[in-house]
Amino acid sequence: MDLLAVHDLGCTTEDGSQIFSGVELTLHEGDVVVVQGKSGCGKTTFLKCLAHLNLYNGHILFCGKGIENVTIGAPIYRTKVAYVPQRPPLLPGSPRDFLATASSFKARRKGKGRKDARSSEDFEHPLKIASSWGIDSQLWDREWTNLSGGETQRIALAIGLGLDTAEVLLLDEPTSALDQDSCLIVERHILDALNSSENPLKAIVWITHSPEQASRVGTRFLQFTGGSSYEESSPPV
Repeated sequence: MDLLAVHDLGCTTEDGSQIFSGVELTLHEGDVVVVQGKSGCGKTTFLKCLAHLNLYNGHILFCGKGIENVTIGAPIYRTKVAYVPQRPPLLPGSPRDFLATASSFKARRKGKGRKDARSSEDFEHPLKIASSWGIDSQLWDREWTNLSGGETQRIALAIGLGLDTAEVLLLDEPTSALDQDSCLIVERHILDALNSSENPLKAIVWITHSPEQASRVGTRFLQFTGGSSYEESSPPV
């Protein structure tokens, strides 16, 4: 069964202008689909549609079921298909506050197959991942507004990975604020998680403007241009 299937996907602006249409994508276990295209062509909107954060036309099926299926529903779907934005919105409080809130959601507990409120693992794993990326534990108690772009990106990504419910990660330029060495460390960790039998992660859709990064991480390549998309056999140079 396909992990995620996208059929005839389209999206318009509020005034009815077409952003893209007719997008087809079938995501299989082990895929890293790199999405590329010029700025403003609809790549981020595409990820938001996959995350059910944008209105769209067409069909998106997770393991053969639509979000309207009562056993899935939007809250549980978003724990299984997790979106990590390039620039997380400025949130009140600290990353630790956000992690506490996110880990308390009922849908997330169902996604992990347990009924209790929270466990120490919900906090320890994201902190451990972030620490391996050079994030000091004290930064988790700092206001989001007082974090650098690179710190914010790494913490947001550590939460997305570390909550251990996502089977598909939707990554919007997740390393754009990082230096080259940090970028390579984060890339390696994400790919290791994808290939680990102990991790629920099964596939990734990854936006990047870097042909070098696309070559390092991608197994498939989806190009957006002129309001449509097509798959290429190799990353565009």
